[in-house]
Amino acid sequence: MVKLRLKRFGRRNRPFYRLCVMDMRSARDSSAIEELGFYDPIEKDQAKALRINAERAQYWIKVGAQPSDTVRSLLRKAGVLPPATAPAAKA
Repeated sequence: MVKLRLKRFGRRNRPFYRLCVMDMRSARDSSAIEELGFYDPIEKDQAKALRINAERAQYWIKVGAQPSDTVRSLLRKAGVLPPATAPAAKA
């Protein structure tokens, strides 16, 4: 199965992540099928903190790639995925 997930770069206490399309059996920092963008959690300016190629991300989701929980929230923040809906309350 193909997943959208993060690869960690940067030094200790200064993380930097690349959003990648990878086989789920591969290691976290191994080679990726395609790199779609990056995420810098330390950056104050949100416009510079997250860059995603939305067109390619939508393509990979359309062909069946599953985003990790963190990537899913980043895609929602970037506007690639629709916002999460609250589950319906039971009567």
